[in-house]
Amino acid sequence: MTAVSERNFAEVLERFRTVDFAERFDLIVAVANGGIVPAGILARRLEGESGGVVEVRLLRINLRDENQRQRYDSPRLLAPIDFDYAGRRVLLVDDRVKSGSTMRLARELLGEKAAVVRTFAVNGEADYALYNEECFRFPWII
Repeated sequence: MTAVSERNFAEVLERFRTVDFAERFDLIVAVANGGIVPAGILARRLEGESGGVVEVRLLRINLRDENQRQRYDSPRLLAPIDFDYAGRRVLLVDDRVKSGSTMRLARELLGEKAAVVRTFAVNGEADYALYNEECFRFPWII
């Protein structure tokens, strides 16, 4: 079994502070549940830069359980999308991108009406990512 490395909160927050966004977003959509904490951190940062409120909404999609074991054959939308994203510049946020299937589904769902959909991951491949390496334990997981 591979050991899971640790990251301290200060190190991860510094990466949140210094990630370079090449564009502006007017809506952050967190893939719930993993994307909730990163989306909150990003909202505070982007609000500070823009001087305005950046709306955060949840997209209930799930593939894996809390131990990162695959729960379903493919990602599932667990609740209807109940927010307006038409014509919006969306930053789609998740904590970890492993296979990419959850992020692909989310992007497909929002891409039908959104002006732009970009992806963000704390760890994994995305348009914006803090890390892209072996799995590590997020410092906000208790």
